[in-house]
Amino acid sequence: MDFKIQTAELDSLAGVGADALIVILGGEAVPKGLDAAVAKQVQAAIKLGDFALKAGQALTLTQAEGIKAPRLVLAASGKTTLVAARSALAAGLAQIKSRGAASAAVAFVGFEAGAESLAEQTALAGADAVYLYRHTKPSAPAAPKLAKLALLVGKSEQKAAKAGLARGEAIASGIELARECANRPANYATPTYLGQVVQGLGKTHGLKVEVLDRKAVEKLGMGSFLAVAQGSDEPLRFIVARYEGAAKTVAPVVLVGKGITFDTGGISLKPGAEMDEMKFDMGGAASVIGTLRAVAELRPKLNLVMIVAACENMPSGHAVKPGDVVTSMSGQTIEILNTDAEGRLILCDALTYAERFKPAVVVDVATLTGACVIALGGVRSGMYASDDELAASLTAAGDAALDPCWRMPLDDDYAEGLKSNFADVANIAGRAGGSITAAKFLQRFASKYRWGHLDIAGTAWKGGAAKGATGRPVGLLTHFVLSHAK
Repeated sequence: MDFKIQTAELDSLAGVGADALIVILGGEAVPKGLDAAVAKQVQAAIKLGDFALKAGQALTLTQAEGIKAPRLVLAASGKTTLVAARSALAAGLAQIKSRGAASAAVAFVGFEAGAESLAEQTALAGADAVYLYRHTKPSAPAAPKLAKLALLVGKSEQKAAKAGLARGEAIASGIELARECANRPANYATPTYLGQVVQGLGKTHGLKVEVLDRKAVEKLGMGSFLAVAQGSDEPLRFIVARYEGAAKTVAPVVLVGKGITFDTGGISLKPGAEMDEMKFDMGGAASVIGTLRAVAELRPKLNLVMIVAACENMPSGHAVKPGDVVTSMSGQTIEILNTDAEGRLILCDALTYAERFKPAVVVDVATLTGACVIALGGVRSGMYASDDELAASLTAAGDAALDPCWRMPLDDDYAEGLKSNFADVANIAGRAGGSITAAKFLQRFASKYRWGHLDIAGTAWKGGAAKGATGRPVGLLTHFVLSHAK
């Protein structure tokens, strides 16, 4: 979609030329200063009972008197927050995306948020409205005609709006890439495919990319990663990409993604129901790849390293067994009590590998535990951090991006269940606090730097009729990475 910023004061919206004029109304009263012709249409629709200034209300008027655009779309938010504005915009776009409108102009009236945040969310909502997966579905409906979206702002807001729009477009492109990677079936989105995607980004954006095969991983001593991969005929890949936007002396931000391209559970086999959704178990990898793309497009003055450990978790005669003990890259031995707790086994070696970059901070991202879904549902990602400042930074990034997280505890007592009679650590504890004990396992391998962990098992995809990847937490991660720009 083609996005742009267009100058238009709120009292002159009626003269805007577009196939559709979308007016997003904040609060529970007609905002002051609104164009007289538009206000007249709003008041008339309210009087007729066709529209109300409540969240979820949207109405399309055609050939409205005094309005240049052939379609006037009214969308109410009920509240004046950024979250409410984004939701109302989505409702407004839904009114026209399957119709004949090829261009639309959007005006926000009566909101607390500034032009920069509104512009970012306009780009994200617009991209989401027209996204349609079709790679393996030739019968998918035609793409929406809506191809141009302009945000209407006053002259004094131009600079801020342009900055927000640029960031929003970059994040939207990263989200789209993450969704495309995760939505592809596992026989398409293999570890090899993920490596090729990152290599493509490297060529496009001038990134340094390495894609390591089994032999190279064996040489590094990643016994834990290798154990998970050994049950599959599909080759593993360990993917490293570097964006260098600052001096080499500047410590990088490192993002680590879990790339289990299909998770059967291994010998600890999962139930068959909804196992198809385990193609989304590489949502962490997809999100850090998408973030890499967003950052590379924005070209901030910082250094970023992206690491993805990618393989399948399959049952076979070669698969790792419950009770097996493996040696991680760190030298710590791990008793594998459950082969379905495999994400932490590939991440621990990736976290050890991250030490070589002498990072400013490392954040790993993983669809790690069903326990996190039970705790937080699909609204917030679970967040763990080694210090309060990092936790605050991740929380602020999520809030700014409307991609929220929630800090979870890391008390040492939670690690008691990970003790083993046969190895330095077991890969699981009991059922209680499962997301926390998984994080405590990872923390053992991240002691040499500032470390954060995002458990996105509840937020990386949706099931049911809306089944598909969400692209989260690309927004959160991009805002977090950008906060380190000099």
